[in-house]
Amino acid sequence: MHTNIHQVFAKTGQLAEAKEIISNCVHCGFCTATCPTYQELKDERDGPRGRIYLIKQFLETGSLTQKSRVHLDRCLTCRSCETTCPSGVKYGRLIDIGRTLSEQVLPRSTTEKMTRWTLARVLPNTYLFSSLLFLGQTFKPLLPKLLKNKIPKKRKASPWPAGNHSRVMLSLAGCAQSSAAPNTNAATARVLDALGITLIEMPKAGCCGAVNYHLSEHEQGLAAMRNNIDAWWPAIEAGAQALVVTASGCGAMVQEYGSLLKDDVEYSTKADKISKLAVDISQVLLNEDLSPLIKQTQLAANTEKVAFHCPCTLQHAMGQSGAVEKVLAKFGVNLAKTHDKHLCCGSAGTYSILQPKLSKKLLANKITALTLDNPSRIVTANIGCQLHIDTAAKVPVDHWIELVDERIATEN
Repeated sequence: MHTNIHQVFAKTGQLAEAKEIISNCVHCGFCTATCPTYQELKDERDGPRGRIYLIKQFLETGSLTQKSRVHLDRCLTCRSCETTCPSGVKYGRLIDIGRTLSEQVLPRSTTEKMTRWTLARVLPNTYLFSSLLFLGQTFKPLLPKLLKNKIPKKRKASPWPAGNHSRVMLSLAGCAQSSAAPNTNAATARVLDALGITLIEMPKAGCCGAVNYHLSEHEQGLAAMRNNIDAWWPAIEAGAQALVVTASGCGAMVQEYGSLLKDDVEYSTKADKISKLAVDISQVLLNEDLSPLIKQTQLAANTEKVAFHCPCTLQHAMGQSGAVEKVLAKFGVNLAKTHDKHLCCGSAGTYSILQPKLSKKLLANKITALTLDNPSRIVTANIGCQLHIDTAAKVPVDHWIELVDERIATEN
């Protein structure tokens, strides 16, 4: 599709990129078959192909109706369409550009502005988020049922290993995960310690930038990225082998630092280096010899069924579909049967708050898909998915690395 950009956007950056993305779309419609919102709503405008047309029209006319923005807002940015697309359309990037420009030409209501502003100030702020979470958990019994269900139970981190190995890897504490699921990185550190790898968190590193960036606050998101680069760089110069990310939503964002900061003279080279070093913990374990941690006699006796939910960011953005399952299989985990693995759970960053009705439908579908084989536990690879699924699941929901950590502790 050829796009004639309206003069109102003449001085706007990223338009060449948007035009190229739109031109790569051949209207085949394969994306609609794997789009969660299209499958749920059956509206062309709520599928990737329809949204591409809406963005094209927006860029050509310079105006956008409230009705059209509803369809853009309903997008989960799960990027399942990118996995399906035979033409390699970078839809996730296009929807980010379209949404950001829409904020400039179509003001939101006061309520919407306040909600989005609050999310962008609370979630990335580790201290503020943890404080509010503590208050919510403390007074949970007194809260209304609807709000009570949103507050996760208290979780404690087991001890961080004291080992000091020659091999060192970095980890991102994360803004929500460090408070809501502190055992995730602690479990990761113990598993890596057993493999002779020291995992360290740099205290000055904060939010990965995804929250602000995907709420169309690009400059704030980029500032968070630069802050993290500054925090990690000394350790990278000292020889850190990888940046291990245990929340795939953050991992997907960090892997894009290089492209998002490519025009930043000061940070482009460093950002590219960090993007290449960023890996999910499953990738690290698949490249290690795990045999010292595994005792076959222990594995043979395992009968507990565990359902694994692969986050959209892990399978579609990071391209690691099947990686976690391979690791869990090595440890003898009895994986329960599931279906519609490619479909989003409805968490999608702030989506469950901004689009609660549709998010609940997608969550109900995902719970059904994950529990058809009656698992006794659900594990996932992203804190947002973990907290979201936990609001409706009748079995425990954890990060999968905690399961591996438990197996190692039992076997040893």
